Parts: sequence; C-alpha cells; structure tokens
Amino acid sequence: MTTFDTDVVVIGAGPVGLTLANLIGVRGHRATVLEARHELIDYPRGVGLDDESIRTLHTAGLWQQIQPYTVPHHVVRLVNGTGQVLATNAPKTQEFGYPRKHGFIQPLVDKELAAGLDRFEGTELRFSHRVVGIEDRGDHVAVTAERLDADDNATGTVTLTARYAVGCEGGSSFTRKWMGVQFEGKSPSTRWVVVDVENDPIGTPSVYLGADPRRPYVSIGLPQGIRRWEFMLHEDEPSELCDDPTFMHSLLRRHVPDPSTLKVINQRTFTHHGRVASDFRKGRVFIAGDAAHLMPVWLGQGWNSGIRDATNLAWKFTAVLSGDADDALLDTYTEERRKHAADMIDVNMAAGTVMKMGRFGGKVRDLSASALNLVPKWKSYFTELRFKPMPRYAAGVVVDQATLTPGRAQAGFKHGKLAPFIDSAGELSPVGLQFIQPRVNTADATNVLLDDVTGDWWTLATWGTDPTAFLSPTDLEFVRRHRIKLVSFMPETQRTWAEKQYAGSPAPVTVVGDTTGALKDWFDVRSCGLVVLRPDRFVAAASLTRQATQALASVKKAGSLFTAGTAADTPAQTTARTTEGVQA
Repeated sequence: MTTFDTDVVVIGAGPVGLTLANLIGVRGHRATVLEARHELIDYPRGVGLDDESIRTLHTAGLWQQIQPYTVPHHVVRLVNGTGQVLATNAPKTQEFGYPRKHGFIQPLVDKELAAGLDRFEGTELRFSHRVVGIEDRGDHVAVTAERLDADDNATGTVTLTARYAVGCEGGSSFTRKWMGVQFEGKSPSTRWVVVDVENDPIGTPSVYLGADPRRPYVSIGLPQGIRRWEFMLHEDEPSELCDDPTFMHSLLRRHVPDPSTLKVINQRTFTHHGRVASDFRKGRVFIAGDAAHLMPVWLGQGWNSGIRDATNLAWKFTAVLSGDADDALLDTYTEERRKHAADMIDVNMAAGTVMKMGRFGGKVRDLSASALNLVPKWKSYFTELRFKPMPRYAAGVVVDQATLTPGRAQAGFKHGKLAPFIDSAGELSPVGLQFIQPRVNTADATNVLLDDVTGDWWTLATWGTDPTAFLSPTDLEFVRRHRIKLVSFMPETQRTWAEKQYAGSPAPVTVVGDTTGALKDWFDVRSCGLVVLRPDRFVAAASLTRQATQALASVKKAGSLFTAGTAADTPAQTTARTTEGVQA
C-alpha cells in the first residue's frame, strides 16, 4: 500500500484551481494548491458569472458567501457609434435555478474560494511555491516547487507526491508546456486598455458593448459601485501611451465629465487570444481553465469555461479516488470539454469581429441589426442568449437514447413508433445536456432547488412511477454500490400518495413534488420516463422506464464504473497527508 502526500496537486490558485480543490474537498478527498504568487491577485479580471457556474459554486457550498459580490440579471446591449442599440441580451429564464447572467467582483470571489479550503482537513493552499518540475511515475505523480522569498528568490525546493496533478496556472502554463501539447488558435494583435474606477460616475447598471468604428469600447456596471471601461488601442498607439494621464483622460472624456476626478482601482493593457490545447490530459497530469483554453472577453465566458472544466474533472477524480471507477473515466475529460471550449472560442471571436468593424462594415452591420430586430424569432436569438453554445457532450459518459449504446449520444432519434418530439430548443434527445433545476417540494422541504434534494452524486429518476419497480436485484446492488439516489418526480398533487405508496420499496425512494410543472414539461417533450443524472447534473442516459436495466448497464460501461465484488472496490492506493512532503 503506497502513501502519497495528497490526492491531487493543483498548480495555480486562480478561480479554476481553487474551485477544483473545493469540489475535491467537499467530496471527501484531499488537494494541495501550489501558487507562485505571494497572495491572490487583487485586481478585477473576469466580470461575468453565469448560472452554470453558480450551480457549481452551490455544490461547493460557497454560493451563500459569494452571492453578496454579485449582481443578477446583467443585461448586455450592443450599441453603435451613435449609441443606437443594435441587439440586447437580457435572458429572463432560469432553467438551472438562477438568473442566467451576473456581474461579479473577481478578487472578492477568489478570496471566498480560497477561504473555503479551510473547511477540509488535508486540503491546503501554499503561496510562494513556484512549480519547476513534474514527474509521472506511473501510479502517481511527483510535483517539485521552489519556495520563494519576498523578492521571488528560491530558498529551497519541496516535492509532493499525489495520485494526479492539474495545471490551472493560466495561459503561460508550465504544466501545458511540460505535457508537450499543441496550443492551437489565434492571438489577434489588437490590444485593449482596461480601467476600473470606484464610485461609478455614470451609475447605469449592466453592460454596453460599444461597436464604435472610431474606437470600440466596453462599459460595465459592477457590484459595489465599480465601473469598468475597456478601450481598443489602434495599431499606431503604443501600450506605453496608456501611462499618460492626458491620453487616458481623452479616452474617458466621451463617457464621463472631468476624468481627472475618477478614483482608479486598476488599469492595465491586454491582448485577446483564442486558443485551445490539443489534449487536456497526459498520463496522470491534466490542464484546466486558461491553461487549456484562452478566449476573448466579449461574452464573459473565460472564467465560466474554466469553472466548467473544474466541474467536469472534479467528480471524475472523486469517482476514481473513491474506487468507484477505473482511471479510464478520466480520458473522457478532454473528450467532453475540448469541443465546447473550442465552440465558445469561435463565438467569442465572431463577437469581436462584430465589435471591431470599420465605418463601411459598421454601416452594413447596423442596417442588418435593425432588420433582424423586426423579426421576433431572430430578436429572441440574441435576447435569450441562444447564440451561446451550451455544453452538450456527444461522447464520453453518455448513452445514446435510441440504441442505449454507451459512449456516444446522437442529438435526434426515433424510438419505435414514437414520433420525435422536439423541445423549444429544437433538441430531440436530452442526453449530454445539463438537467434543469426548478424549485420543488419533498416530505422534508418546501420550495427548494432540485440540487438540494438530489445531492451532488448520481441520480436515477423517473416521472410518475416508483423507479425500483424497473430495477432487478443486481441493479439495486449497483445502485447501492455507487450511492445512486433514487428519485420519483410527481405532480405536487400526487406527492403525498406516492410517499405512502413507495414506503415499502426495496430501496429508499425520494418523492419530489413538481410544483411549477417544469419537470412534467421536460419529460413530456423528450420521449423518456427515466433519466440517469451524472454528479455534474448532465444527463448520462434517458430511456423508457422499462429500459432501466439496459440504461444502467450502459452508464456503467460509459463511466468505467465498477460493480460490487470487483477487485477495484477500494482504491489502488491509499493516501496519507504529510506536512511538508518529500524534500527534493
């Protein structure tokens, strides 16, 4: 039995690394975060937080602490050089339980993510530790870091052993370079200067994307009275020009009177990138967040895409570390996350092109936008954020709904003589999509979010029936082995009856009252009565209730899940924490 210093070494204490470490800790495993800086970055960077990320923060048990640093229902308006609104993005739906878009203050959110690690014994954050070496030793990894003094001079080294390592250290990632993978894409030469000020001198909420041919800009109202501006620099304007107050005042003067009175919190220049790594895994080493993909800021998805990586990777680490799944499960990480990251980069790059059009192109764009706003279907395409690529995992831990084949999932299908019902988004099969989160009732809770009922692990749910009625004794043992929660969704009018009726079931069943009709509507258009939900709330399988045994068996294969009695019922290695690790 081999002992290691920790379960996962996380390299980089940005939001992705900190979120990953919290998700590992909240599920009972250990992580050590190594950060080269002496403290967290204290200037604002990301400003957009979406509902998917909030769902993850809730899973990590930190949303209540983070919520005060956010503002919900952030509206984004694309305007031209005269201030005419070309398109408005103001989604009002809450499919996943929260408003779709929030503004937030990243340094304060990162601080809460770091403080969250204090909850877990064996999980820690070490500042002033610059990683200089990674070694994959087959059954574990060894990560070597230099200890740095206040002047960034190395004062010694420390080597930590772990089952896995994840590089979350940003676009210049040491880990990605060690892996030797390609970093494919483009880095446009366009530079921008960002300015954050206190006591918002404008006071208008939400976001304006200024597609001004003279100088594109962004103006954002943020929590706690912060205003952010971003201005594009022309090719003949050196970055050093931004150090000149006269130049900066000339940029701001069109937006606010007397810029000299502004209280600047932060000012810096940056270049947009659109790149994605060719692989997110090499052996026992992984990359996530900006280390794996870089995208322009237009849709505020860089931060959120990294959180999606952490969400996807954390539950898979947990399954393998707990002995629930084979290491092969981790191969699905790249398979599931890379395509969506690439799609998100493409739509962000396209948005940047719209922003930076010259005078002639801008006129064509403005006329086209005016025409599109006259067509309700096209207008809602922007208003409801339908242009944003939603994560859909067509390969990985998914089961095709038509054939119940593991590892692949088609978007559309016909099952026997059933007509292919199409939902409002034009989708035929829910497999590979995130499951909705309405408010529900149970015997123990009223008007709570669904995740608070199902928990953060596997769920098998049926509509209107007892799920145990369709499970064999072998299935029920598999359910017990993997701690799969059995749930029956019911109209609220039938909940009390079902609770009494299912009291004698061979396994506990949680009856959920559908108070809003959202769950009924969901099942009604998707030709299924049973779903298997992954720990990240994505649909692994959807089938008729009578296909429960076959669906569960396919999920087992797709997820490399073990059955009771196999040799891998316990982890291949146990882990033990040491204070400083093995000295190099």
